[in-house]
Amino acid sequence: MYPENTLLAFSKAKSINKLTGIELDIQMSKDGHMVVFHDERVDRVTNGIGEVRLHSLSDLKKLRIRAENGIEERIPTIEEVLDLLEPSFEKGLKLNIELKNSDCPYDGMEEKIIDLIHTRDVQNYIIYSSFSAISLEKIKKIDPLAETGILDRKVSDCLFKLRGGCGATALHPHWKDIDLEIDKLKGYNVRAWFTGHLYPEKPTGVKLNLEDLESKGITDVFLNEPEIYL
Repeated sequence: MYPENTLLAFSKAKSINKLTGIELDIQMSKDGHMVVFHDERVDRVTNGIGEVRLHSLSDLKKLRIRAENGIEERIPTIEEVLDLLEPSFEKGLKLNIELKNSDCPYDGMEEKIIDLIHTRDVQNYIIYSSFSAISLEKIKKIDPLAETGILDRKVSDCLFKLRGGCGATALHPHWKDIDLEIDKLKGYNVRAWFTGHLYPEKPTGVKLNLEDLESKGITDVFLNEPEIYL
C-alpha cells in the first residue's frame, strides 16, 4: 500500500491492531549515518541512481520516493524511525532490524546500531537479523543478550549457520523453503519471509493459510499486506 522503508509505511503499519512487529533494513551512507533502505542501490525506489554507500546523508535526503496522491517520502535515518516507533514498544511492538551487509559489508555498523539501541534503552524490543553469520557473531559479542535471527533461503541453511556459531536465536528462512521436518525445528522461532510484492505492485488478492504454514514449523511471518490478516 505504501513505499517500503518509509516513515509513511511505518506509521500506517504501527496503527494496525495486534501487529507483532515491524521489519526494516539498515545501511550506511558515505559519511557513516545509518539509513533505512532495502536495496543496495537507490535506483528502483527513488529518483536517483547509484549505491547507497556512495551517497552522503545530505545527498540521500534530497532523493524523492513517490507515493500515491502526489505524496513524496524521503529516505529516513534509523533515528527518525525509532522516534516514530518507540511509543509503540511499550504496547508490545517489536522491531526487526536487518543489517544489509551481505553484499556490501559496512565496517562498524554492528557497533553503531547496538550503541544507538542501548543509548535509547530499547534493546528489549529489538531483533537483529542478517544473511551474514559473521555480522550476527559480531552482534552477539557486543551484546550477548541481543535477540538475533539468521537469514537464508532454506531453513536448513539457516540452521546450519546457527549451529556454526553465529549465536543466532531464531531462523529466518524463505516461506517456500522449509526443507526440514517440523520436529527438527521445535524450540526455534522460525520467522518466514516473502519475496515480491513491493510497492507500487497491486495487492495480491489472495490470503495465505497461516495454519498450514504453522504446521510446517513456521512461528511468525513477515508480510507486506498485514492489514488483510489483522
